[in-house]
Amino acid sequence: MDLIKLFSDKKKKLALLIDPDRTPVVSAVKLISEAYKNNFSFILIGGSLVSEKLDEYISVLKNKSKLPIVLFPGSVYQVSLKADGMLFLSLISGRNPDYLIGQHVIAAPIINKSKLQVIPTGYILIESGSVTAVEYMSNTKPIPATKPDIICATALAGEMLGLKMIYLEAGSGANKKVHSEIIKQVRNTITVPLIVGGGIHSPAELKEVFKAGANIAVIGTAIEKKPELLKEFGKILT
Repeated sequence: MDLIKLFSDKKKKLALLIDPDRTPVVSAVKLISEAYKNNFSFILIGGSLVSEKLDEYISVLKNKSKLPIVLFPGSVYQVSLKADGMLFLSLISGRNPDYLIGQHVIAAPIINKSKLQVIPTGYILIESGSVTAVEYMSNTKPIPATKPDIICATALAGEMLGLKMIYLEAGSGANKKVHSEIIKQVRNTITVPLIVGGGIHSPAELKEVFKAGANIAVIGTAIEKKPELLKEFGKILT
């Protein structure tokens, strides 16, 4: 399966984000089965801290999943060659060189020897009203939501650097999602696919994200807390 082509086509898509530390593998298997039935296109695996044995966890999911398993790594320690692919995230909203290029240098030789499909992705953290795990762990500041010009310029710079996708992130467990106007302005600025995640708590908010211009929406915490919402999110794409 060509993941880059799958991520890049113009159809609206849903991705389910699973944190192995917060979702036992038995529960994850049930979730991915429901995700497949309800219009989700990808399973993202990752978190700020992952202490689970990732290779074993992903192997179980791959044996049960009809959807691609894609890494959403918080660090080089979250690289597993058992996955189908990975978002090779560069935290371009921050100024911490470790998350701009440092972790990537360590991981690159390992990934290069594997069959993992790598999707270079510009990761932009947007202020969401609370200190998120991403902000704390990466030791970077999010771009203020009141500075759409800086957000758009950052996204454009990422595209000009050759990144294949831009990911606007409010942060795991964020109080509020990325504002629709920001999504709209970024969508009108860049030509590469736009992913939006964090703070999407309801189907109504998901509709807003798609209407504003997101190509792919990522749902994690909301389904983690209320798995029954998975079907409701999936209905948005029917």
